[in-house]
Amino acid sequence: QAQVEESGGGLVQPGGSLRLSCTASGFTLRHYTIGWFRQAPGKEREGVSTIRIEDGSMLYADSVKGRFTISADNAKNAVYLQMNSLKPEDTAVYYCGLSFLKGYWSTTYWLDVQDMYDYWGQGTQVTVSS
Repeated sequence: QAQVEESGGGLVQPGGSLRLSCTASGFTLRHYTIGWFRQAPGKEREGVSTIRIEDGSMLYADSVKGRFTISADNAKNAVYLQMNSLKPEDTAVYYCGLSFLKGYWSTTYWLDVQDMYDYWGQGTQVTVSS
């Protein structure tokens, strides 16, 4: 059964780092777009970063620019989100989504519209606290 799965979450102190992984079974990720979203308690899910793997194009939310880096490893069929300089406000459940769509490359679509993504993982908890 085709699915995507997140891993790598945990508890980290402010200023620390974590690397999240998104792996897929039943898909070859290099053909698609993978997005990272997060949902904090009491808040709506928001887009964090996305990568169009075939050409390496990337987008970031303003809140994470300069701190988070998205990357892909085609050999491992995985996408990573390296998170540095973590802040308490980064605390959330992080989800990766897979999109079959092609479209105008803009945060307006790829980070603001969850319906662009066809498959979602179950999420991984990231907690930033001292």
